[in-house]
Amino acid sequence: MCRIPFEQLPDDIRQAVADKVGSVYAARTVRGGMNSGIASVLETESGSVFVKGIPTDHPQAGAQGREAAIAPHLPASCPRLHWHLEVDGWSLLGYEVVDGRHADYTPGSPDLPLVEATLAELQQIKAPADIEIKDATDRWAEYAPLGTAHYFGGDALLHTDFAPDNVLITGGRARLVDWAWPTRGAAWIDPGALALRLMEAGHPLESAVAFAGRFVSWRDAEPTALAAFGSATAALWREVAAADGSPWKLNMAERAAALSDFLAGGR
Repeated sequence: MCRIPFEQLPDDIRQAVADKVGSVYAARTVRGGMNSGIASVLETESGSVFVKGIPTDHPQAGAQGREAAIAPHLPASCPRLHWHLEVDGWSLLGYEVVDGRHADYTPGSPDLPLVEATLAELQQIKAPADIEIKDATDRWAEYAPLGTAHYFGGDALLHTDFAPDNVLITGGRARLVDWAWPTRGAAWIDPGALALRLMEAGHPLESAVAFAGRFVSWRDAEPTALAAFGSATAALWREVAAADGSPWKLNMAERAAALSDFLAGGR
């Protein structure tokens, strides 16, 4: 999505933000991420705030709505959402500023214990019953082998995208960001999603799966459920790579296939 500076928004939208935060003294556009038309850190009368926004008629607007709805239910490792505005065709979220760097997933990185602690915290959170979010059974049904989608069901709150861009390291902790796809499902899904990202960062397959095994949910999962996860993940990445043959997507498809083969062997 084309990103524009905050100061280029129409006057009435900027005024609506000012009504929330007071006078805006400075705005700095954040370059990371792909799904926000506005992503700026504002220095304001009431302090710093990170504002991300999207036109309300954009296909990703629904994802931002889910992100706003789930925010009050997230664990402490996630940045706090201060406010949500919809004004003149824009949806804007005002977040706590997290001044950190992206997590380093490479083998031996000191960030890995911090990421583990953050995921362990999330594993204790149940998905709220009164909010309409994605269900893991539905999300993976078309990719999972016939008759296995039920394994993905559960009541845990899942993030599902542990790309290092979504984990910021600051103050000796890992902060999990970008909740565009909150999902209700089996708790072991997130450790599995993290394992694939560890493989992307250079971990041998067995080591990545062993890292997932640090979580009780993964250790307690049925081998047939983990095999279904591996198969569904491989099918998903095959589709992604077929639609866009970027080298990193092709590499992810290869890693997902290797993970699927490993889990199919009951390991």
